[in-house]
Amino acid sequence: MKNSLSVLFLALWIGTGAACGQDRPNILFIMSDDHTAQAVGAYATVLKELNPTPTLDTLAAEGICFDNAFCTNGICTPSRACIITGLYNHNNGVFDLGGRIEPQNQTLPIHMRRAGYQTAIIGKWHLKAEPNFDYYKVLPGQGKYYNTQFRVQGDQPWPKNVVTHQNQHSSDAITDSTLQWFREKRDPNKPFFVCHQFKAPHDFFENAPRYQSYLADVEIPEPATLYDVPATWGSIATRGHNDELMPHIGTSIGSRNPRRSYAVDLYRRFPEEFPAGYDVSEMTEVETTRLAYQAYLRKYLRCVKGVDDNLKRLFAYLKQEDLYDNTLIIYTGDQGFWLGEKDFQDKRWAYDQSQRMPFLVRYPKAIKAGTRSDAIIENVDYPALMLDYAGAEIPEDMQGRSFRSICETGKEPDDWKQAAYYRYWMHMAHHDNPGEMAIRTKTHKLIYFYGCDYQGKNQTPPGWELYDLAEDPDELHNVYDDPAYARVRDELKAQFAQLRKDIGDDGSHYPECEKVVQEFWDYDEADHAKAVEISHQFKLSREASLKRSKNDSSL
Repeated sequence: MKNSLSVLFLALWIGTGAACGQDRPNILFIMSDDHTAQAVGAYATVLKELNPTPTLDTLAAEGICFDNAFCTNGICTPSRACIITGLYNHNNGVFDLGGRIEPQNQTLPIHMRRAGYQTAIIGKWHLKAEPNFDYYKVLPGQGKYYNTQFRVQGDQPWPKNVVTHQNQHSSDAITDSTLQWFREKRDPNKPFFVCHQFKAPHDFFENAPRYQSYLADVEIPEPATLYDVPATWGSIATRGHNDELMPHIGTSIGSRNPRRSYAVDLYRRFPEEFPAGYDVSEMTEVETTRLAYQAYLRKYLRCVKGVDDNLKRLFAYLKQEDLYDNTLIIYTGDQGFWLGEKDFQDKRWAYDQSQRMPFLVRYPKAIKAGTRSDAIIENVDYPALMLDYAGAEIPEDMQGRSFRSICETGKEPDDWKQAAYYRYWMHMAHHDNPGEMAIRTKTHKLIYFYGCDYQGKNQTPPGWELYDLAEDPDELHNVYDDPAYARVRDELKAQFAQLRKDIGDDGSHYPECEKVVQEFWDYDEADHAKAVEISHQFKLSREASLKRSKNDSSL
């Protein structure tokens, strides 16, 4: 009798488990590189009428679109590390582009596999160590736009097994590879967790030849701040004392930054995108900015168009195989990107253009079409959301939280976060962005430019900026010193300090850097006076460096 009951209970348990397994969705996580919300039609921007993303716009219309999705560190490797671990960068150990996540620490695919999912990742990886997925086919490092190479499983240890897609654009090669996995590798008896990750539209924006005519004769709309920003924007940290660092803080579209600009760098790579006779030395900054912006946006949006068209191919296959409606589809970028606003290029800043990520979710069995949410979510929350839908264990030490209930109801739980945390550590690397940290609520943003490297060296002038996002969504008027905002500023500072403690950014990772952070935290008159002196010193050192570079290049 006992044996019969045991068999019966086992059969019921297996049957219940199978039913639960059938109810769990497949999960397709799609991430592009540097695809900013400003270049997704579902988000209202000056580029909306160009309609670069009809496939993604449909995805948004059939699911939920998050307006306040933010990365915690606006650079490729740290953002991906947050998503694979559910931890902030000071806890997952990836502070910059040199970071890596070892296989045993890749929490998301490990727990998906434990939950019975077949796991695969195809495309950009950028976390250096071997991916801990059942199947992988990933780009080495940043990867190539053409003749795209992939690291794959094989007879030799990681990372020696390499295959090449000759004469093929990376967006096409990545999509072909994902479709091949579905046709040849997918186990129909298991739900799948697939990460489909494009290289595009990362700079320098090499589009497939078939898109060369796209927007060729179109005048791209310009952001209002392309040529100039009001004197109310920024601080001594971003402008220097009396604007003396404007040429040296933040790389530019036009010729403002003499070290790195699209006016020079993009022209060297794609001279065919510029008019005959183009010569930076003979043109005004306004002229170079206008022409470089048009060339930049055409190349960028052609890469975006290639992403969108390839997603159309991928979604068509899912529909054909009756998988589309039973798959939780997520689309995002690894951070935002500047499209000429304030004459900036790249990402890295704590301003919304680079901190904000597009984030779209479609799953018609649970998510109502046409939903929008202004709930604050961060990339550390993404793995918890996916694990929740998978019915998988969410580790206790994972700092991110699932926002499944927000996806399905459009409403925030009473205890949901009301602020996002941001920290960029790569002080003055590559694109001349100072070390900075920020707290972002729905109504305000407080940014602290502490301005030093990991060792507390190579200082740029520290400064604070406060923006009233309800009145100033474009972050053009720094009200940090406005007496009318004194109470808000002080409350946000206290909230900021507490948030740092709550998430574990306690300064112990780089103590010499933290000394500088604390030195200028209160920012009294003496701190400002020291910041003025640092501004002068940095200007002199940067000008001397540029002079040496110019002399070296003339030899």
